[in-house]
Amino acid sequence: MKNLINYLQRRSTGKNVLMFFLPATAVYLAMLFYTIPIVEGYANGLRIFDLSPGGYSYDHTIELLGSLGESGRHAYLYRQLPLDFVYPGLFAISCSLLLSWLLLKNRPADSPFFYFCLIPVIAGCFDYIENIFIVRLIVDFPDVSGWLVKFSSCATVIKSLATTLFFVVLIFSVTMLFLNRLKQRSRR
Repeated sequence: MKNLINYLQRRSTGKNVLMFFLPATAVYLAMLFYTIPIVEGYANGLRIFDLSPGGYSYDHTIELLGSLGESGRHAYLYRQLPLDFVYPGLFAISCSLLLSWLLLKNRPADSPFFYFCLIPVIAGCFDYIENIFIVRLIVDFPDVSGWLVKFSSCATVIKSLATTLFFVVLIFSVTMLFLNRLKQRSRR
């Protein structure tokens, strides 16, 4: 773990943050404004798996996959998920670097706060797990097993919690940086 944190600290420059943050944002926006609305158009008002931070039940899964129909499942599998297999890695790298970069501005390199830089990696890993399970749910439909839904839903919840925790830590880090800068200016 410490080696990964040291690696992030060595690589966390503004240039590297932007190098990963810009493509991550582009992929996210493509999903948000293009592929997700396409899939949602087939869902008859039901929440798709990716946008269910509280998870989903077996009944919801079967209802959603049925509502999507063959065309919606095809759009999910061949439009949304290919982008969603690119995004988690970009998110994990860019957000870990961003957090490390911010922390280096007001924390010593050996601070335990740097362990928070691993949160986006956890979110990214569970996003990949979620995506693999969603592929399996779509491919297996209508013969979807209950355990598959439970594992998929659990991966979605953990991804969502880790992502939320990252943004809380990010807001805290930006606030601390801002307050430290104000304090430095007031001393001058």
